[in-house]
Parts: sequence; structure tokens; C-alpha cells
Amino acid sequence: MSTKTSMNTPAKNLPKNIFAGFVVSLIALPLGLGLALASEAPPISGIIAAIVGGFLVGFLGGSNVTITGPGNGLVIVLLGAITTLGEGNNYQGYLFTLAAIVVAGILMMLLGFLRLGILSDFFPSSAIQGMLAAIGVGIFAKQFHVMLGQLDTKGSIVELLFQIPSSFIEVYTSNDRSLLAAAIIGLMSLGIMIFYSKIRNKYFQLIPAPMWIVILVVGFSYYYQLFSKEAYPMSEDLLVNIPENFASNLVFPNFDKALSLDFVGIVLAITLIASIESLLSIKAVDKLDPEKRRSNVNKDLKALGFATVVSGFIGGLNVVTVIARSSVNVNNGSNDRSSNMFHAMFLLIFLLVFQEQLQMIPLPALAAILVYTGYKLAAPGTLREVSRIGREQVLIFVITLLTTILTNLISGILIGILVTFIIHVVINKSFTLFLRNFAKPNVLMYKEAVKGNYYVSVKTFSSFLNFYRLKAKLDGIPQDEEVIVDFSLCDFVDHTVMENLNSYQQSFDRKGGHFEVIGLDAHDTDSKHPFAIRKVLPLQNIIGIGKFLTKRQTALKEVSKDLSWAYVPKKTENTQFLDDFLYFKTKRPNVIFNELSDEKNLFRLFDIEYSEGAFIAKEVVRTTMLYIDLKRTIPIFTLDREGFLEMLYHLAGFRDIDIDGHSDFSKRFYLRGEDQEAIRELFTDELVLFFESNPYYHIESNGSSLIIKNKERLASVREVKALVDFGTRLQGLLQH
Repeated sequence: MSTKTSMNTPAKNLPKNIFAGFVVSLIALPLGLGLALASEAPPISGIIAAIVGGFLVGFLGGSNVTITGPGNGLVIVLLGAITTLGEGNNYQGYLFTLAAIVVAGILMMLLGFLRLGILSDFFPSSAIQGMLAAIGVGIFAKQFHVMLGQLDTKGSIVELLFQIPSSFIEVYTSNDRSLLAAAIIGLMSLGIMIFYSKIRNKYFQLIPAPMWIVILVVGFSYYYQLFSKEAYPMSEDLLVNIPENFASNLVFPNFDKALSLDFVGIVLAITLIASIESLLSIKAVDKLDPEKRRSNVNKDLKALGFATVVSGFIGGLNVVTVIARSSVNVNNGSNDRSSNMFHAMFLLIFLLVFQEQLQMIPLPALAAILVYTGYKLAAPGTLREVSRIGREQVLIFVITLLTTILTNLISGILIGILVTFIIHVVINKSFTLFLRNFAKPNVLMYKEAVKGNYYVSVKTFSSFLNFYRLKAKLDGIPQDEEVIVDFSLCDFVDHTVMENLNSYQQSFDRKGGHFEVIGLDAHDTDSKHPFAIRKVLPLQNIIGIGKFLTKRQTALKEVSKDLSWAYVPKKTENTQFLDDFLYFKTKRPNVIFNELSDEKNLFRLFDIEYSEGAFIAKEVVRTTMLYIDLKRTIPIFTLDREGFLEMLYHLAGFRDIDIDGHSDFSKRFYLRGEDQEAIRELFTDELVLFFESNPYYHIESNGSSLIIKNKERLASVREVKALVDFGTRLQGLLQH
């Protein structure tokens, strides 16, 4: 579901969007230069990508408050492309890479036209985090040496990391004035990036940290020009090089290697990483959108692809959606795509008006910005967060990280997907669970007649392999509605699904709707983290439930506190108190769990799992019931809402007991029992009015106690509260 954004920006919103675009441009300028340099491309190529992306995606895109331009994720890919295709000549490699960028843009447009925006849902979350961390390590390893003024340091990512101490030693022992000045500027710039957020002055915070670096280093250059007798201690090869007339110095792609295997591999890598980075960023920014709109990801892919083609043809890098600049855009009041266009407009103005000043920026200052960016992508805190989710997630994360560092991005993410699948097979001790059910529809959705809830049932398994099916259903539900997602029939739910469900829950809450996940209380998990993998427990494992509470169980525990009742989440096979009820004459109770009970044990609310049928017709049902011990004798009866099944009972000879003077009740409810006179005596005017004015429930008496249930599924927390309220009021009436 997408929301159209009008480009006819209301006049009252223009100042906000202009200001947001201006602030973003202050960050995009040094980052664009830095990302291009990190890719071994001319600095201007990063600015071209930001300008082209801002104008074209801002006009044609399907997202609302995103910012586009060169992205962190492609630095390693483009650096490898320029090095590989250039065979030692980086400028020629850059021209060949421009051709690969153009072809990759065409493929991105094709993905959009084929509506393949769902591709991002096929990547496990921990594998993506591992890939992003590897990108961060790569940027950090390369740019750390540039930050210290050493442009010629070469090697693989691992070799570059091991060479960091020697780079410090070289700076410390060097007598080269230019190298010392470069290292000082680089380290000073890194300090600004690190400590910027700790300075709480509101005026200081008006200017982003990267722009403070630009202002200071340009001011440093002017100081030497205007006030110092000494020469500027920075060699020209350590300064940004921008053509004096960039419009007449545009370069164009070289397609001579378009049929080579290296070229094809690079095109696929660029397309894959650009698409993943953009789709993940779009989804993340949608959560930040104050108006909580959903982006049209396929339309955005087409716009990003078209902008990439144009950018590549005039010497620019890929155009992708970028999360950091988009976050700044939202935080500064943007409410539509026009801010992306204003950000591009300001960049163009900077390029035309401040060209001389841009050439004063030292490369170590830009490298420091990227070193900080790389560290944030690969921060140790990421591994700690992943370890909290589950041990298996650490394995996926680390293997993806190491494989990406040692090989390439495509190999890394593919290995991450494979490892995730293998771990899922091992956890479930079954390959056939996935093989048999992968192609089968596993999501059923309908709107319940009584309360109008959207009910979504998921069966067999739900993982990154088939989450797109569940996502398609959820995306079709207005976010101001009430949704219940039931995993009672699902044997396995993975981390990626749990993480995405949490995002849906937040979105529905912000829009005034209600999103609740049920049916996971009978699943096992090795972690208390809400995004941990959930696997169904065998019936004989009675003590498994309750080790780590689900969100629903935590909410039930809070309900029990409010009622001053006891709460026991664990399973028990003690179901003998249900044997005398007609409902269980043809059903076999297996276990009850999540039991809430009052101090006198008059009320017992619980989830129950029972079986009906046998052999191939056997069906396992989980539902929620309320048991009330009346401590008195009443007639045996069953009360249901009048429906199609009850009409069949009539045809089969079962009699519906009518209550005199209450024809509407007799039409709406099906009441049966052996002792009709005693039942009519029990159903007083007050009791009949109670049933007529409250929601329908299945109610059954065994002569001394009641069971009350609503639907053939587990109840949501809201429904549990309503059931308790209904039961306590009914018990009060029956005790008169």
C-alpha cells in the first residue's frame, strides 16, 4: 500500500522543507566528496550523484521524506570495480565503472517495473547486519590511512587493518611537515565527529559536525593565506581536486569491457547492494516519517535506477537512498520529497559559488568523517545486540562479516543466507519442514464478523524465505484497524519475522490501530529478547513454557496483577475439571497453560490445547477459556449464538429452548438442555438482558460450573480482559 505525495507543497510547508534541504546539504557536501574519494573516484562524482538523485528521485520517487545520493554500502564495491577494471589505471577503471553504474541503473529500473521491491524481505536480518558491518570495516580500514595523510597505503582489508600501527609510527617519526599537518587535521576532524553530540549548545548544534570540519579546515587555509608568513603546510595531492569548470569537464562512461565476466559481476554486485541499501533505508525512514506514510518501493526503485543511469552518464556515482541524511531531513521538519530537491539545489549552488573553497578541503578531513562512519557501521555494540537475540544470530553475523571481508559483498550475503537456512534446518531437526511447505500458501486472513478484527493465521513455518506472503497481507490492512496475528499453527518463526512484526506493531500503535501477536506462548526460545527465534515445543515438554515470556505472556502477567490473581505460564496436563462438560465429550484436552486464577480458585482463565478427530482427520486446536466454579447447583445447558450450525441442530431434532416474553433473545441465541423448565427458571429477565446487551460467547454449564469461550483461537490480551469482565459480571448475576 502506498501513499501519494503531492509535489504541490503548501506554502506553509515550504520554509520547513527548504530549511531541511539546506541542513542536509551541509552534510551531503563533505560526505559526497569523501565517499567518492574512498571509492578512488574523482571527488566531483559524489556531488554529481547527490545533485542528480535529489532532483530526479525528489520528482519521480515513491518515498516521502528520503534523501538520495552516494551511499556507504557501495564504497567497497566501487573501489573494487575501479581497481579490477582499471588494471592499475584508476582513471580508466573509473570510466569502465561508470558504464557498470549505467547498466546497474537500468537493472534497478527493471526491478522496479517487475515489482521486485519485495526482494529485501528475502535477506535475513543478522546477515544484513553482518554485511553492513563488513562494509564499515572496509571503509574504516582504507580511510584510516588517508586520515593520517598516507594515500599510498595498499592491500586487502585485513592487511590495511594490520598496517594501522605502522601508519601511526610513520607519522610520529616523520619530519615531513605536510604529513604531520595532514595527520593533525585528520585526528582533529575525527575528534569533532566523536565529541560533536556531547556539546549541548543549541547554536553549535545548528551546524552539522561534517560542516564544522569543512569550516575549520577552510578557515585554517585562509589563515595561512592572509596572516601567516609561512607556506600552507599541505601538499596539493592531499587537497580536494575539482575542475575549475566542472560542466565542461564532465566525463562519460566507457563500455569497451561491457561483455567481460568481470564487468558482469561488478554490475550484479552494484545492482544488488544498491537495491538492498535503498530498500532497507526506505523501510527505516518510513518509521521516522511523522505522518507514518508507506513508501511505494517499486516506484522508488524505478526513480533510483533512472537517476543512477543519468548520474553514470555524466560522471557520477550510484544514486541510492541514504538513512543518515534522511534521518537529518526528518529531524529538521521535512514533510515531503521537495526537501530532497532543495538539498540538491543547495549542493549545486555550493559547487558553482564556493568552488575555490572546496579545493581547500584536505582529504584527511574527509577521511576522518568516513572513519567515524565506518566505525558506526561496525561498532562492537552491534555484536552485543545480536548476541542478546540468540547465539545462532551471532554465528550468522560473524560468518557473513568474515566472508564479506575476505571475499566480496555478493559472496558474503549469499553465504549469510545459506548459513541462516542451515541453522534453521538444524534447529528444527527437519529439512522437510521447509521443503514440503515452501511453495504452499501459509497465510490466511479474514475480517471477523463479530468485532470486525482482522485475523491473520500463519501455519507451518514463517521465516525470511516466505515472510513476503505475510507482509503482503499485513500491508493490505489499514493501520487504524485492529489486527490479530496467530502463530498457533506455526512450528517455527525466525528472527527476521519477529523483528518485522515489531515494526508493524509500532506503526499500528502510532496510527491508532492495535496489532497483537498471539500463539507463540507454546514455542520455545533460548533468549528473552522479543526478536528471538521461536520453535514449537513437543507436547511432552511440560516445563518448557515460561522460561522466557512472550509479549503476550508479559501482558497477561500485568493483567493478573491488576486483578490480584495468580499467573502460571507453564503447561499442565491437569484437565480433569473439564471432563464433565458436553464440549469435551468429543474432544480430548491435551494441556492448559497461561493460567490466571483468583485466590479462591472460583475463576480460572487459561489457554487450552485439545484434539478432535483421529488419525488423518485429527486436528489440534488452541483456544482461550474461562472456567467459573459457581459453588451452587444450576441446570445443565449450552448457550450459543444462533447460526448456520444451530439451524442444522434444529433439522436434526435438537430443540432450541425459547424464553417466554423474549422473542428477540430466542431468535439470536441457541439455548439447549435437558431440564427445560429449570433452564427457563434460571434465565430471568435480568440474565436475558445481560446476554442480549453483551458480546456473544459460547457458554456451557455442567451443573455446578461454567466454561466460557469466544472463538476457536487464542484470545488477544484485549479479548482476555473482556472475557474476565464478562465472566465476573455473569457470575455475580448467577449467585443472586
